[in-house]
Amino acid sequence: MTASATQFVDRRFAALVAEFDRLFRRPTDGGGALAVYLHGVPVVDVWAGFSRPEVPWAHDTVAMAYSTSKGVASTLLHRLAERGRLGYDEPIATYWPEFGAAGKEHITVRELLTHRAGLHRLRGLLPGSFDRFFDDAAVTAALAAAEPDPRRLVTSGYHGITYGHLAAELVRRVTGTEFTEVLRTEIAEPLAAEELWFRVPQEHRGRIATNFPRLTVAGMSWENSSRLLGRTRFAAAMDTTPKGFADLVSDPRLHDSVMPGLNGVFSARAIARMYGALANGGALDGYQLLRPETIEQMTRRQVFTPDYVLALRIPWALGFHGVPMKPSKAEPVSAFGHFGLGGSGAFADPATGMSLGFVTNRLGGRLTPLGDARLARLGALAHHLAKTA
Repeated sequence: MTASATQFVDRRFAALVAEFDRLFRRPTDGGGALAVYLHGVPVVDVWAGFSRPEVPWAHDTVAMAYSTSKGVASTLLHRLAERGRLGYDEPIATYWPEFGAAGKEHITVRELLTHRAGLHRLRGLLPGSFDRFFDDAAVTAALAAAEPDPRRLVTSGYHGITYGHLAAELVRRVTGTEFTEVLRTEIAEPLAAEELWFRVPQEHRGRIATNFPRLTVAGMSWENSSRLLGRTRFAAAMDTTPKGFADLVSDPRLHDSVMPGLNGVFSARAIARMYGALANGGALDGYQLLRPETIEQMTRRQVFTPDYVLALRIPWALGFHGVPMKPSKAEPVSAFGHFGLGGSGAFADPATGMSLGFVTNRLGGRLTPLGDARLARLGALAHHLAKTA
């Protein structure tokens, strides 16, 4: 997408931008970008802070958005389902025969979309160092051969990284075309949302903001915290990442891979445009991304029992989660989207016609990248302003 270098704020959303600016007052706050659409029209496109030390965030800066990526992959699957290329209640093995190994022959597309495929585990999936996980084909083949976790029969188990490998291979098997090419032709180019990247073009890698600090939990290294949490009820959560995860996400080779559960590199305006269509009856600037009846079906809650990986009740729809935005007094139950490790995220709220995209390179709070309320605060305020606009 060709973006103007000038920031834009509809005066009705001035309070939102003031709140956003407060997040990035010091160099140690890093930087970020925020975009909002209302009824298919851009009302906010702003950025602030630093993309790397002493380098201000610019109009063309992009950032790794972690699990925000899953919403993009899910939207692509729904495009295929809408056209009858795949069925929600059809076994994945119908399209991908190798997937039927180890007792997975009856696992459906719906179960994948609701994190009930029982394939959350990445730790130990491949022998050797974390370098093996840059081989997308090897990871995908190992998942196809893996035995599912039996807890999937009771509740969801968040597929933190593996969701993307499974979704990408399903797209490839159904279409005969690589995931990144289908994404480009089905979503990115028609919506003029170029910066929805997984394998980032070499000429654009200088635009990627540097993430910091290094991934830690409660001041401990990711690996030390994994060993500690491995003896608690959060053991399954640590199994979603491979050994050496902190090194993997800081390695430049990550941008050569296609991991749609993890390594999406987006601009705020590109991800806000995609969700802007979903909040606006499925259409934006004349392009019908999805039909309204598809959006209604894919956002219907499927699971709301304690997730065996996250140890929380997650309101899973088909590939998205609900977006309650406290401290909003009236939570927008119609909102859906996906948040990402570190604070990024995006959502659509058809009830108000609003979408919001937020990307940042400042990974969470001081203690953990997981406990981050920036997007919730911005979302709650944006929702309030959209209702009164």
